Amino acid sequence: MIPEIDRDEQSILKKINCFALDMDGTIYLGNRWIDGARDFLEAVEKAGKQYVFLTNNSSKNPQAYVEKLGRMGLDVDTSKIVTSGQATIAYLKKEFQGRKVYLLGNELLRKEFLQEGICLDEEMPEVVVVGFDTTLTYAKMCRVCDLVREGLPYISTHPDYNCPTETGFIPDAGAIHAFIYASAFRYPDHIVGKPNGDIMDYLAARAGVSKEETAMVGDRLYTDVAAGVNNGYTGILVLSGEAGMKDVETSEILPHLIFASVREMIPFL
Repeated sequence: MIPEIDRDEQSILKKINCFALDMDGTIYLGNRWIDGARDFLEAVEKAGKQYVFLTNNSSKNPQAYVEKLGRMGLDVDTSKIVTSGQATIAYLKKEFQGRKVYLLGNELLRKEFLQEGICLDEEMPEVVVVGFDTTLTYAKMCRVCDLVREGLPYISTHPDYNCPTETGFIPDAGAIHAFIYASAFRYPDHIVGKPNGDIMDYLAARAGVSKEETAMVGDRLYTDVAAGVNNGYTGILVLSGEAGMKDVETSEILPHLIFASVREMIPFL
Protein backbone atom coordinates (compact mmCIF):
# COMPACT_ATOMS: atom_id res chain seq x y z
CA MET A 1 0.00 0.00 0.00
CA ILE A 2 1.38 3.38 -1.03
CA PRO A 3 1.67 5.76 1.94
CA GLU A 4 -0.02 9.17 1.79
CA ILE A 5 2.27 12.10 1.15
CA ASP A 6 3.36 14.15 4.18
CA ARG A 7 1.69 11.83 6.69
CA ASP A 8 3.06 9.69 9.54
CA GLU A 9 0.01 8.09 11.10
CA GLN A 10 2.03 5.48 13.01
CA SER A 11 4.52 8.02 14.45
CA ILE A 12 7.41 6.22 12.81
CA LEU A 13 9.64 9.30 12.87
CA LYS A 14 9.31 9.65 16.64
CA LYS A 15 11.16 6.33 16.99
CA ILE A 16 14.01 7.34 14.67
CA ASN A 17 17.20 8.54 16.35
CA CYS A 18 19.44 8.80 13.28
CA PHE A 19 18.63 10.12 9.82
CA ALA A 20 20.89 8.93 7.01
CA LEU A 21 20.40 11.61 4.40
CA ASP A 22 21.13 11.39 0.72
CA MET A 23 22.57 14.67 -0.55
CA ASP A 24 21.97 15.39 -4.26
CA GLY A 25 18.22 15.84 -4.72
CA THR A 26 17.44 15.42 -1.04
CA ILE A 27 19.30 18.19 0.80
CA TYR A 28 20.52 20.29 -2.10
CA LEU A 29 20.54 20.58 -5.87
CA GLY A 30 23.95 21.65 -7.14
CA ASN A 31 24.93 24.53 -4.86
CA ARG A 32 21.40 25.42 -3.80
CA TRP A 33 19.69 24.21 -0.64
CA ILE A 34 16.36 22.53 -1.18
CA ASP A 35 13.74 24.70 0.54
CA GLY A 36 13.52 23.87 4.22
CA ALA A 37 16.53 21.53 4.30
CA ARG A 38 18.50 23.72 6.73
CA ASP A 39 15.41 23.99 8.95
CA PHE A 40 15.11 20.20 8.94
CA LEU A 41 18.73 19.71 10.03
CA GLU A 42 18.24 22.18 12.88
CA ALA A 43 14.98 20.48 13.89
CA VAL A 44 16.70 17.07 14.02
CA GLU A 45 19.34 18.42 16.40
CA LYS A 46 16.76 20.24 18.54
CA ALA A 47 14.88 16.94 18.88
CA GLY A 48 18.04 15.35 20.32
CA LYS A 49 18.59 13.19 17.24
CA GLN A 50 21.47 12.95 14.80
CA TYR A 51 21.92 13.03 11.06
CA VAL A 52 24.62 11.68 8.75
CA PHE A 53 24.99 12.46 5.07
CA LEU A 54 25.11 9.21 3.08
CA THR A 55 25.87 9.68 -0.59
CA ASN A 56 26.48 7.31 -3.46
CA ASN A 57 28.34 10.07 -5.30
CA SER A 58 31.95 8.90 -5.44
CA SER A 59 33.18 11.83 -7.52
CA LYS A 60 34.05 13.68 -4.30
CA ASN A 61 35.76 12.66 -1.08
CA PRO A 62 34.38 13.51 2.41
CA GLN A 63 36.56 16.61 2.78
CA ALA A 64 35.22 17.98 -0.51
CA TYR A 65 31.69 17.59 0.84
CA VAL A 66 32.66 19.30 4.10
CA GLU A 67 34.08 22.22 2.10
CA LYS A 68 31.04 22.38 -0.15
CA LEU A 69 28.62 22.40 2.78
CA GLY A 70 30.82 25.03 4.45
CA ARG A 71 30.51 27.28 1.41
CA MET A 72 26.74 26.77 1.65
CA GLY A 73 26.80 27.87 5.29
CA LEU A 74 26.73 24.53 7.14
CA ASP A 75 29.65 23.76 9.46
CA VAL A 76 30.19 19.99 9.75
CA ASP A 77 33.24 17.73 9.88
CA THR A 78 34.03 14.53 7.99
CA SER A 79 32.43 12.38 10.70
CA LYS A 80 29.08 13.51 9.25
CA ILE A 81 29.91 12.29 5.74
CA VAL A 82 29.67 8.70 4.51
CA THR A 83 30.36 8.04 0.83
CA SER A 84 30.26 5.03 -1.46
CA GLY A 85 33.96 5.62 -2.03
CA GLN A 86 34.70 5.04 1.67
CA ALA A 87 32.52 1.95 1.76
CA THR A 88 34.24 0.63 -1.37
CA ILE A 89 37.65 1.06 0.24
CA ALA A 90 36.41 -0.92 3.25
CA TYR A 91 35.10 -3.63 0.91
CA LEU A 92 38.40 -3.85 -0.98
CA LYS A 93 40.36 -4.17 2.26
CA LYS A 94 38.10 -7.01 3.32
CA GLU A 95 37.77 -8.91 0.03
CA PHE A 96 40.85 -7.92 -2.03
CA GLN A 97 43.50 -7.05 0.54
CA GLY A 98 46.78 -6.07 -1.12
CA ARG A 99 45.46 -6.44 -4.68
CA LYS A 100 46.42 -3.89 -7.34
CA VAL A 101 43.44 -1.81 -8.48
CA TYR A 102 42.57 -0.04 -11.71
CA LEU A 103 40.35 2.85 -10.64
CA LEU A 104 38.06 4.70 -12.99
CA GLY A 105 37.42 7.79 -10.91
CA ASN A 106 38.14 11.45 -10.24
CA GLU A 107 41.43 12.64 -8.76
CA LEU A 108 39.76 13.17 -5.36
CA LEU A 109 38.72 9.51 -5.24
CA ARG A 110 42.19 8.42 -6.37
CA LYS A 111 43.78 10.39 -3.54
CA GLU A 112 41.37 8.86 -1.05
CA PHE A 113 42.20 5.33 -2.23
CA LEU A 114 45.93 6.03 -2.00
CA GLN A 115 45.63 7.60 1.46
CA GLU A 116 43.84 4.46 2.65
CA GLY A 117 46.61 2.21 1.35
CA ILE A 118 44.91 0.91 -1.79
CA CYS A 119 47.52 0.12 -4.46
CA LEU A 120 46.52 1.73 -7.77
CA ASP A 121 48.02 0.29 -10.94
CA GLU A 122 46.98 1.18 -14.48
CA GLU A 123 49.33 -1.27 -16.21
CA MET A 124 48.94 -4.63 -14.42
CA PRO A 125 45.89 -4.37 -12.14
CA GLU A 126 44.20 -7.33 -10.48
CA VAL A 127 40.84 -5.67 -9.78
CA VAL A 128 38.77 -3.05 -11.64
CA VAL A 129 36.85 -0.42 -9.65
CA VAL A 130 34.46 1.94 -11.43
CA GLY A 131 33.23 5.13 -9.75
CA PHE A 132 31.45 8.28 -10.91
CA ASP A 133 34.20 9.75 -13.07
CA THR A 134 33.39 13.26 -14.27
CA THR A 135 36.85 13.41 -15.92
CA LEU A 136 35.97 10.46 -18.14
CA THR A 137 37.77 10.25 -21.49
CA TYR A 138 37.49 7.88 -24.42
CA ALA A 139 40.97 6.55 -23.64
CA LYS A 140 39.86 5.69 -20.10
CA MET A 141 36.77 3.91 -21.39
CA CYS A 142 38.85 1.87 -23.83
CA ARG A 143 41.21 0.82 -21.03
CA VAL A 144 38.51 -0.14 -18.55
CA CYS A 145 36.62 -2.10 -21.21
CA ASP A 146 39.79 -4.00 -22.08
CA LEU A 147 40.32 -4.95 -18.44
CA VAL A 148 36.70 -5.96 -17.90
CA ARG A 149 36.81 -7.98 -21.12
CA GLU A 150 39.88 -9.81 -19.79
CA GLY A 151 37.79 -11.08 -16.88
CA LEU A 152 39.26 -9.15 -13.94
CA PRO A 153 37.03 -8.83 -10.86
CA TYR A 154 34.81 -5.82 -11.59
CA ILE A 155 33.60 -3.71 -8.65
CA SER A 156 31.61 -0.47 -8.68
CA THR A 157 31.07 2.17 -6.05
CA HIS A 158 27.35 2.63 -6.80
CA PRO A 159 24.62 2.01 -9.42
CA ASP A 160 22.98 5.45 -9.95
CA TYR A 161 22.18 6.14 -13.59
CA ASN A 162 21.90 9.92 -13.22
CA CYS A 163 23.08 12.60 -10.81
CA PRO A 164 20.62 15.48 -10.25
CA THR A 165 21.89 19.04 -10.65
CA GLU A 166 20.37 22.52 -10.63
CA THR A 167 19.86 22.32 -14.40
CA GLY A 168 18.76 18.69 -14.78
CA PHE A 169 20.49 15.31 -14.73
CA ILE A 170 23.98 14.24 -15.74
CA PRO A 171 25.12 10.64 -16.45
CA ASP A 172 26.32 8.84 -13.32
CA ALA A 173 28.10 5.52 -12.64
CA GLY A 174 25.18 3.40 -13.84
CA ALA A 175 25.43 5.04 -17.25
CA ILE A 176 29.14 4.16 -17.31
CA HIS A 177 28.23 0.53 -16.48
CA ALA A 178 25.92 0.53 -19.50
CA PHE A 179 28.71 1.79 -21.76
CA ILE A 180 31.08 -0.90 -20.47
CA TYR A 181 28.43 -3.59 -20.91
CA ALA A 182 27.78 -2.51 -24.50
CA SER A 183 31.45 -3.07 -25.28
CA ALA A 184 32.67 -5.75 -22.83
CA PHE A 185 29.34 -7.56 -22.17
CA ARG A 186 29.69 -7.49 -18.37
CA TYR A 187 28.00 -5.58 -15.61
CA PRO A 188 29.81 -5.19 -12.26
CA ASP A 189 30.33 -8.36 -10.26
CA HIS A 190 29.62 -6.38 -7.09
CA ILE A 191 28.22 -2.92 -6.36
CA VAL A 192 28.96 -1.46 -2.93
CA GLY A 193 26.73 1.61 -2.72
CA LYS A 194 23.01 1.99 -2.08
CA PRO A 195 20.83 -0.07 -2.27
CA ASN A 196 23.33 -2.76 -1.32
CA GLY A 197 24.06 -3.96 2.19
CA ASP A 198 27.78 -3.13 2.18
CA ILE A 199 27.33 0.62 2.48
CA MET A 200 24.45 0.27 4.94
CA ASP A 201 26.49 -1.98 7.25
CA TYR A 202 29.38 0.47 6.92
CA LEU A 203 27.03 3.31 7.86
CA ALA A 204 25.73 1.56 10.99
CA ALA A 205 29.27 0.80 12.16
CA ARG A 206 30.52 4.33 11.46
CA ALA A 207 27.57 6.08 13.11
CA GLY A 208 27.29 3.60 15.96
CA VAL A 209 23.56 3.14 15.47
CA SER A 210 21.13 0.25 15.08
CA LYS A 211 19.15 -0.29 11.91
CA GLU A 212 15.87 -0.19 13.82
CA GLU A 213 16.44 3.40 14.96
CA THR A 214 17.80 4.68 11.64
CA ALA A 215 15.95 6.06 8.61
CA MET A 216 17.38 6.23 5.11
CA VAL A 217 16.01 9.38 3.44
CA GLY A 218 16.46 10.02 -0.27
CA ASP A 219 14.98 10.96 -3.62
CA ARG A 220 15.58 7.68 -5.48
CA LEU A 221 13.49 4.55 -5.12
CA TYR A 222 15.98 2.09 -6.58
CA THR A 223 18.91 3.24 -4.42
CA ASP A 224 17.92 5.28 -1.35
CA VAL A 225 14.54 3.77 -0.49
CA ALA A 226 15.60 0.25 -1.47
CA ALA A 227 18.68 0.62 0.73
CA GLY A 228 16.45 1.28 3.71
CA VAL A 229 13.63 -1.16 3.00
CA ASN A 230 15.84 -4.08 1.96
CA ASN A 231 18.36 -3.78 4.79
CA GLY A 232 16.18 -3.38 7.88
CA TYR A 233 16.05 0.42 8.01
CA THR A 234 13.09 2.75 7.63
CA GLY A 235 12.99 3.86 3.99
CA ILE A 236 11.72 7.39 3.34
CA LEU A 237 11.19 8.93 -0.10
CA VAL A 238 11.30 12.68 -0.69
CA LEU A 239 9.89 14.04 -3.94
CA SER A 240 12.46 16.83 -4.30
CA GLY A 241 14.79 15.02 -6.70
CA GLU A 242 14.59 12.14 -9.14
CA ALA A 243 11.48 10.11 -8.25
CA GLY A 244 7.86 11.24 -8.50
CA MET A 245 4.60 9.61 -7.47
CA LYS A 246 4.21 7.98 -10.89
CA ASP A 247 7.46 6.14 -10.19
CA VAL A 248 6.13 5.01 -6.81
CA GLU A 249 3.00 3.61 -8.44
CA THR A 250 5.05 1.31 -10.67
CA SER A 251 7.85 0.48 -8.22
CA GLU A 252 8.44 -2.92 -6.64
CA ILE A 253 10.02 -1.07 -3.70
CA LEU A 254 7.56 0.90 -1.58
CA PRO A 255 8.80 3.45 0.95
CA HIS A 256 7.58 3.37 4.53
CA LEU A 257 6.89 7.13 4.30
CA ILE A 258 6.71 9.75 1.53
CA PHE A 259 7.25 13.49 1.92
CA ALA A 260 7.32 16.31 -0.60
CA SER A 261 10.69 17.31 0.90
CA VAL A 262 12.56 16.97 4.19
CA ARG A 263 10.89 20.18 5.37
CA GLU A 264 7.55 18.38 5.61
CA MET A 265 9.10 15.86 8.02
CA ILE A 266 9.75 18.49 10.71
CA PRO A 267 6.33 18.38 12.46
CA PHE A 268 6.64 14.60 12.96
CA LEU A 269 10.06 14.57 14.63
